[in-house]
Amino acid sequence: MTDTSNSLQDLGTMTGAPSAQPVKSVEPKIDAQGRAYGTGRRKEATARVWIKRGTGKIIINGRDQEQYFARPVLRMVIAQPLIEAGRASEFDVIATVKGSGLMGQAGAVRHGISRALVAYEPGLRAVLKPFGFMTRDPRVVERKKYGKAKARRSFQFSKR
Repeated sequence: MTDTSNSLQDLGTMTGAPSAQPVKSVEPKIDAQGRAYGTGRRKEATARVWIKRGTGKIIINGRDQEQYFARPVLRMVIAQPLIEAGRASEFDVIATVKGSGLMGQAGAVRHGISRALVAYEPGLRAVLKPFGFMTRDPRVVERKKYGKAKARRSFQFSKR
């Protein structure tokens, strides 16, 4: 124990300490048309999402968001990442989504918008991650088992 240091400054100058690695900055991933891409998934739905600078228009499968998602709750779900990032009126969103139902599709579009925003501005990851927008929801429908009516439901039992 002859190599004891008396302060934190001595600790940094010791020969056995690992050198500080420089933190590399993350580059934005923007294509030639000025768009960023993100893939979102939820249940059986898959959304391909492109964002670009614009006025805040959201188009899903060639239709406006009010036509595709008639329920206000679904429109609120897909707008969450843009609102939390403070970019609601700065980006146009173009998405193609397939599979699952409308709620699963809305969740997939939300996930895709979040990933596309991070691809466009990598600094937004710290803003979106605490809200859970960057995490793919792993819950899917459980498969049906043999000997059961559904995934877990048994057939009706009767003694006679």
